Amino acid sequence: MKCTRKESQLDKITVGNVQIDQIRSFSYLGTIVNGNNTLEEEITERIVKGNKAFYANRALFRSKLVSRKSKLKLYWSVTRPVVVYGCETWVLKESIIQRLSVFERKILRKIFGPTEGANGNWRFKTNIELDKLIKHWNIINYVKAQRSSWFGHINRMPETSIVKKIHKWKPFTGRPVGRPKSRWEDDVRDDLQKMKLIKWTEQVQDRLKCKGTVEKKKNKNKKKKKKKQKKKKQKKKKKRRRRKEEEKKKR
Repeated sequence: MKCTRKESQLDKITVGNVQIDQIRSFSYLGTIVNGNNTLEEEITERIVKGNKAFYANRALFRSKLVSRKSKLKLYWSVTRPVVVYGCETWVLKESIIQRLSVFERKILRKIFGPTEGANGNWRFKTNIELDKLIKHWNIINYVKAQRSSWFGHINRMPETSIVKKIHKWKPFTGRPVGRPKSRWEDDVRDDLQKMKLIKWTEQVQDRLKCKGTVEKKKNKNKKKKKKKQKKKKQKKKKKRRRRKEEEKKKR
């Protein structure tokens, strides 16, 4: 298998007197490896397996005897691990984030059910309502947490480790013409910058301290988001009041 962006014919490789067929992708330890170095095929396979895991336990998810809290724990412990298997090495594009979020929301809506509106009509829960119910611990945040923990684990490895050698290895050739693909390390560093982790190279050396700081920063980011949402709501209310007062003056 050739790892290249260019389309090439799958010619046979001759090793001695034996001819070996080339392939475009193969499955190794449950993950799909392809020549284009893309994740779309892997994500599709993960979502299909996640659906199978969900429908295998459909009787429990539908049962009225099982509480919503138990159903949520069942999803987190049985269904979601099937989908995020090997997520420590994923590079999250917007299309991948959207597909994973849609998969999770579909299951969460079946767990929590519809909401009765003020008019007596039943409606599906919105994305914001679902995010509040699971306390922002969605599948995307879980993947980012797993990647950051793996990133710290790599940096704590000795220099003689094969994994660290591969991580620090740089190819001798330059990048091809065009927009470069986002790399795994760049994606993880972007997450660390958003969490405002200062001197992360020193912090990752202590496993427990690194884990604690990541969790604290996550909670702080959640609080900041809530404050921003409150401020936006307050601004909208002020604008509405001003409009009402202006309409009354006109009348």
